[in-house]
Amino acid sequence: MKTLKLRIKDKHTNQLNKLAGSVNYVWNYVNELGYKHLRRTGKFFSAYELNTYTKGSGELLGLHSQTLQAINETHTKARKQFKKAKLNWRTNRPDAKRKSLGWIPFKKSAIKLLAPMQSGKKSLKLTLQLSLAKGKKLIIEVWDSYNLALYDLNTLEVVQDARGRWYACITVKNHLKPSKINL
Repeated sequence: MKTLKLRIKDKHTNQLNKLAGSVNYVWNYVNELGYKHLRRTGKFFSAYELNTYTKGSGELLGLHSQTLQAINETHTKARKQFKKAKLNWRTNRPDAKRKSLGWIPFKKSAIKLLAPMQSGKKSLKLTLQLSLAKGKKLIIEVWDSYNLALYDLNTLEVVQDARGRWYACITVKNHLKPSKINL
């Protein structure tokens, strides 16, 4: 497995900022819920137990149900890794002291690769379709310098850098799809 980082076109910034705000909301909810449960019982929530508390909220927040599961899994993993009862809050307010960079996770079933388009000699424009809540789709365009159509996609995380640019970080299998190789 390896991760490929593709730049997302700037015209999608507003949509991605809204979704990142929803992800931060879920993260903060799960963070507070887990901390209260730990104080009450002395036990940590597992990602599976957190899924029962966030079930159904994807429709209200505009997120895919598996995106909620990915947030819960990442929160649980980070809490165990750093051995903390409560992790840092995530905020996307521009006037905040410590603004969290945008992050939106997607699992394999929520990603669909649409037809690539040639836009020059070397670079390809690629369109990705990401599933959101209740049949809604987010269609984003990326600059594809890896010829992504040749790989088996696994997961995708849409991340933001410090300058406000968005990237699609896609984990792929190392080998090429046999049906796509021209001999």
